[in-house]
Amino acid sequence: MRYDCDVVVVGGGIVGLSTAYAISGTAPGASVIVLEKEPALAAHQTGRNSGVIHSGLYYRPGSLKARFAVEGAREMVGFCRDHGLPYQVTGKLVVATDSGELPRLHALAQRGREHGLSVRELGASGISEFEPQIAGIAALHVGETGICDFPAVARAFAKLSGAEVRTGGAVVGIARRADGVTVTTSLAEVRAKVLVNCAGLYSDRIARLAGDEPGVRIVPFRGEYFELAPRARELVRGLVYPVPDPAFPFLGVHLTRDLRGGVHVGPNAVPALAREGYDWRTVRPRELAETLGWSGTWRLAARHWRAEAVEVRRSLSRHAFARDVRRLLPTVSAADLLPAPAGVRAQAVGRDGALLDDFAFAEGARTVHVLNAPSPAATASLPIGREVAHRTLAALARG
Repeated sequence: MRYDCDVVVVGGGIVGLSTAYAISGTAPGASVIVLEKEPALAAHQTGRNSGVIHSGLYYRPGSLKARFAVEGAREMVGFCRDHGLPYQVTGKLVVATDSGELPRLHALAQRGREHGLSVRELGASGISEFEPQIAGIAALHVGETGICDFPAVARAFAKLSGAEVRTGGAVVGIARRADGVTVTTSLAEVRAKVLVNCAGLYSDRIARLAGDEPGVRIVPFRGEYFELAPRARELVRGLVYPVPDPAFPFLGVHLTRDLRGGVHVGPNAVPALAREGYDWRTVRPRELAETLGWSGTWRLAARHWRAEAVEVRRSLSRHAFARDVRRLLPTVSAADLLPAPAGVRAQAVGRDGALLDDFAFAEGARTVHVLNAPSPAATASLPIGREVAHRTLAALARG
């Protein structure tokens, strides 16, 4: 087989580009082509998140999420500093608004210390020192949290990697032979020794196209955001989160100041009716049928339908959304909430209805797949890239 490159990476988001960057640093002689179906890089999860550099506070000790987020947060700050990219280390508050949340808050404090984070437990007066307008009875201050421009980071990875980046061509076919892999896009073919699947919302589909059954399906959840109107922005100084509910797999509605001085409020988490379903009007019947045809979707719905009903109500009513935000920020009104771009989380779900709680990878003959890399994947992109590069170079060595 005549090769166009050693490695072809499907997906031009931050994980695919960090993989190309890691390969260039580990094996400078390896040639890499990155394929992105959109006309520009970082168009989906990377370009539509809140820009938060997560500390790793929430993640189970010993998990890849915990290890990679803690390492990745430190490395992301260093990368932005070294390459002149905008960032701020802001710290954040996790705020308890009633006594029932205090045991979970204390457990989070202990977990943060296990991760080696700078965690301070605060009372109500301590909250007001950081955030005078935020209501709560206790809080944690976590020093390692920050904000950055993840699309700019992704573009820097692409430039520094030296990889050839091809945009505007969706993958429509993958043929695997004993000596290589041929990826057909809507524009051309690429012949490579190893394929790396970093396709995010389409990672399960690319795996199946390559002949590997991933054992999970991507069930898309839309994260809906508002931003505070200019008159209300000064109500929030930094990053403010609620105590997460362990019965629900998302962090809850939070307040995050961005690099431009705006304040995002959200996300609401509702089922998306397409993998790129950024609003209720976007419905793709084939993709919706894939989601509904997966047994895990129904088991997931049976487990979480009450919590999801609350999310849907907030999605359909700005007043309901504002009412929940007022638990943290009592002075906010529905008029202070302006619509902001939504994102879609590529969440892998097993047949049993369990949401994969950790980053997940799989390998086949001449293939490496990133099957689950939702938040905090952008924060953790440097160690994730090294992990995928390690697996990819091992596949190259096997020949």
